[in-house]
Amino acid sequence: MNRLNKYRTCILMIALALIASLSANSQDNQGSVAVVKSDSLSLKSLIEEVISTHPTVKGAEEALKNADARIGAARAAYYPVVDANANYSNIGPVMKIYIPSMGTFQLYPENNYSATINFRQVIYDFGRTKTNIELENEGRIIGEKTLDQVRQKMAIATVNNFYTLAFLQHAIKIMDEQLATLQAHLKYIETLKSTGSATDYQVLSTKVKISTAESQKSDLVAALAIQQAYLCSLTGNNNRIPVVKEELDVIAPVVSGDSLLSFAYHNRDEMAINHEKAVLAGLRYQLTKTTDKPVISFLAAGGAKNGYLPDLNQLKANYAVGVGISVPIFDGMKTKYNLQQAESAINSLHFENEGTQRSITSEIREAEEYVISAKQKEMQFQLQLEQAQEAYTLAETSFRSGVITNLELLDANTTVSQSMLMLLKARIDYAASIYRLKASLGERLY
Repeated sequence: MNRLNKYRTCILMIALALIASLSANSQDNQGSVAVVKSDSLSLKSLIEEVISTHPTVKGAEEALKNADARIGAARAAYYPVVDANANYSNIGPVMKIYIPSMGTFQLYPENNYSATINFRQVIYDFGRTKTNIELENEGRIIGEKTLDQVRQKMAIATVNNFYTLAFLQHAIKIMDEQLATLQAHLKYIETLKSTGSATDYQVLSTKVKISTAESQKSDLVAALAIQQAYLCSLTGNNNRIPVVKEELDVIAPVVSGDSLLSFAYHNRDEMAINHEKAVLAGLRYQLTKTTDKPVISFLAAGGAKNGYLPDLNQLKANYAVGVGISVPIFDGMKTKYNLQQAESAINSLHFENEGTQRSITSEIREAEEYVISAKQKEMQFQLQLEQAQEAYTLAETSFRSGVITNLELLDANTTVSQSMLMLLKARIDYAASIYRLKASLGERLY
């Protein structure tokens, strides 16, 4: 009997040592949520990789090249147009006249040849070309702002994915620690049951807890795989299983109070794009006004052709020089209605800008509330974790004294794990909410 009691005491001490070790490890990790330090990815490197390779960004960059081409096409109106023409024609009947005592004269040859080089240059178009160039330049500026906006959106998507991965990685680690504790307890309870010191209820209850924890871990592993696949899609690198670093020390924006709104209005890409769109709409209105203005051009042509007397078949040099003017008289009221459309577009942009301001205001207020809420939760869960750890220490003492069962000790241990998980989520939510606030203020995340 003494040997049996020594055996039971030995198993009990081993189990308690294992539980205490896991608890101590949990306490050491409460201020740090690193998962894998080696070969893990930083947020900065991921954002750089995404914005340098993602097709959406590449498409926005290609749009700038298209804008450069449109600017060049608009500038082409300042340059002359030169072309060459060559013609051959055979005509008949050929007119001839007869003059007494002088004979018969042919007015033009049957075979006619001509070759000319034509030169056309616009002298003055009442600012049409200048306005068109300004319009295309403004379009390129909008393209640049749009590229910045696309990069910012991809950076935000990367930030959200990064912190989701950070949470899932450490949540799985916490769940593994909890499962290890449950497995140790199961072995201990099965040993006690074999000696008649534990019941089937205790064994089955422990197995249920293990099954529940394994199910939760399976959900976390699946969610982690999905987020890893999404990150691979963002970076375009499918040859790795991404693991992210711990980056929870995020500096909050220094702007505060009412200056938040003015700062955001000045820095948000949407506001900059709306401003440039308004300038673009004004230029379109000015360009439309020039469509009913005259265009004065210089014309010149030089070449060679036959058909000159006295030798109709001999090629002779010729030229023509002149100035032309094209004056629109009536265009079916097209210019009038185009001006109405351009003016309506300007008015619409004013309303769009006001709507953007309201949306930005709402985003900032919402982001501020997320930051405040996440910080409060972090403080609450920090206190909750300390209380859960203290309760677990008391439970260990009570368990050694035989006051509580192993199931009650497991409940205390599970509470510690859950508190760690909630504290981790609060810290990650706080870091993510800081980035959300920065994005709502227009700070560059890349």
